Amino acid sequence: MTEPVAGFSKFSKEEKIQWLSNLYLNNDSEAVKVLKQYWNEDEKLQQLHDEFTENTISNFYLPFGLAPNFLINGNLLAIPMAIEESSVIAAASKAAKFWGSRGGFKATVLNTKKVGQVHFIYNGDFRKFESFFKELKPRLLDAVKPITKNMEKRGGGVLEIELKDKTAALENYYQLHCNFDTRDSMGANFINSCLEKFAEMLQNEAQNYADFTAEEKDIEILMSILSNYVPECLVRAEVSCPLDELSDSPELDGQEFADKFLRAIRIAEIEKYRAVTHNKGIMNGVDAVVLATGNDFRAVEAGIHAYASKDGQYTSLTHASVENEIFKFWIEIPLALGTVGGLTSLHPLVKLALQILQKPSAEDLMKIVAVAGLAQNFGAVKSLITTGIQQGHMKMHLMNILNQQQATPQEKETIIDYFRKNTVSHNSVIDQLEKLRQQ
Repeated sequence: MTEPVAGFSKFSKEEKIQWLSNLYLNNDSEAVKVLKQYWNEDEKLQQLHDEFTENTISNFYLPFGLAPNFLINGNLLAIPMAIEESSVIAAASKAAKFWGSRGGFKATVLNTKKVGQVHFIYNGDFRKFESFFKELKPRLLDAVKPITKNMEKRGGGVLEIELKDKTAALENYYQLHCNFDTRDSMGANFINSCLEKFAEMLQNEAQNYADFTAEEKDIEILMSILSNYVPECLVRAEVSCPLDELSDSPELDGQEFADKFLRAIRIAEIEKYRAVTHNKGIMNGVDAVVLATGNDFRAVEAGIHAYASKDGQYTSLTHASVENEIFKFWIEIPLALGTVGGLTSLHPLVKLALQILQKPSAEDLMKIVAVAGLAQNFGAVKSLITTGIQQGHMKMHLMNILNQQQATPQEKETIIDYFRKNTVSHNSVIDQLEKLRQQ
C-alpha cells in the first residue's frame, strides 16, 4: 500500500507525471508518451490550459464540429458543437435541413431570472424576524451597491430578496431567496458575492436589533450560494408546419407521421424510463453547444433535469400537438448561460465558437442552445418511428469500430463501401474486416 502524497499540487507537471508513472502506470513509457503527445506545442497556449484547473498533466480533446443550416428566427447559423458521440452532429444537421425548408425554428426567451440563497438558522419568534427583515432589506440592497454598480449599468442586478420560512421541513431553518439578472454573464461569482454580503449584514445587524433576545441575535449562517435550479430563466423553441408538408418518408404520409410522433412524445411524457433516454437525447444537442461556448454543462444538466421533475414526476422536456392540420413541436427549458466572463475570453476555441455564432448575447445563446436540443430530439424521435435508431447511429459508429481494429486507409474505404448497402453491427464489421484481410 502506497503512502498518501504530500504537496502534490506544488509538483511540476513533469514531476506529477513521473509520480503517476511510478505508482500507477508501472513506469509505462507509452502511457507517458500518450499524456505528453496531447500537450500543445505553443507553450503559452499550453500554460493557459494548465491554469484552467488544478494538477493538470495533459489536455483531453473532444471533437469540435459544425452543424450547418440552422434557420433560427430568420437568421441562418452554423452551430459549433463539442461532442464525441457518433451521429449527434449528423442528426442535428439533418433536422436543421428538414426544418429549414419548412420555415425554420422560432425561439423566444421567456425570462432571465436567476436564483441564489442564504441558508441560516434562527432560534426565535418568526414575526419578530419578519419585522427585522422588513427594516433590513433596503440596507441589504445598499450594501451590495459596490458589487452591483456595473451590472446595473448593463440593465441587471438584484431583482428581489424574499424571506422564506422553511421550518416545516427543518427545525429553525430559514432562507433569503434572492433573484438576479446577470445579463450576458453566467453570473456565478456576481451572485455569490452578493449573497455573502447579505449573510454578513444579516448576522451583524441582528446583533444590534433591539427586539431580539440574546438567543435570537445569534443567527447561524449555514451557506450562501447560487442555485443551478433556475425555473424562471426560461427559453422556448419550436417548429411547425402543415401536416401535408410534414413527412419525407415514402412509407408514411403527414398524418401517419404525426400520429406516430405524437404517441412517441406522449410515451416520454408519461413513462420515466423512456423520458430519461428521451431527454438524454435532447442534452446531446444542448451539452454540445454549451461545452463549445465555454459554459457549465453540469449546471445546465442539473437545472434542466430538475425542471423535468418540477410537477412531481420526471417527464419529457419536449411536447407536440396537431391543431387545425398544423403540426407543432416545442421545448421549454431553463438555461443559465453567459457570453462574457469565464472561459469565453480565455479559451481560443470558445472565442471562435462565439464568433461563428456571430457574437451572441446570453439571450441569443439561450435560443441557439434550445434549438439545438429540439433539433436533436426531433431527429432521434423521427428515426425511432421510421427506420429505427441503429441504422444511422451504427453507420456513424462504423469509423470508430474500424479505428479500434487499426484498419488501414484502404481497408476503411472498402469496408465503408460495403456497408453502404448492408446493416452495420460490431460483429459484422469485424467479420468483414477479417475476410478482407484473409484475401
